[in-house]
Amino acid sequence: MPRTFLMLGAINAFLCVALGAFGAHGLKQRLSTDMLAVYQTGVQYHFYHALGLLAVGLILLHFPKSRLIVFSGWSMVAGIILFSVSLYALSLTGVRGLGAITPLGGVAFLSAWAMLAYGVWSAK
Repeated sequence: MPRTFLMLGAINAFLCVALGAFGAHGLKQRLSTDMLAVYQTGVQYHFYHALGLLAVGLILLHFPKSRLIVFSGWSMVAGIILFSVSLYALSLTGVRGLGAITPLGGVAFLSAWAMLAYGVWSAK
């Protein structure tokens, strides 16, 4: 399982760099300042949690039997999809209803970090 999260972290970090560059160079002239900021927030939190996935993978090398740490990693993946992807879609389409999905991703992120902390604390 550590290998899975290390791979997911690396792939997501790659995507963050690509999406950030696309936003900075390809979308600067196409999106309003407000929508570009929304897009950038998606990239920012995506990158934080790509690094979080790498951390989960490394932590699992020390605590390979912790199901809570594994759940934390999957919660980060869910958060990336619900939070960052919804912000990407909102900024590119202007469909405001997509913003209703974003808080669910925020809850997934918060849950992931809480589970990671407790998982490390309680691991044997």
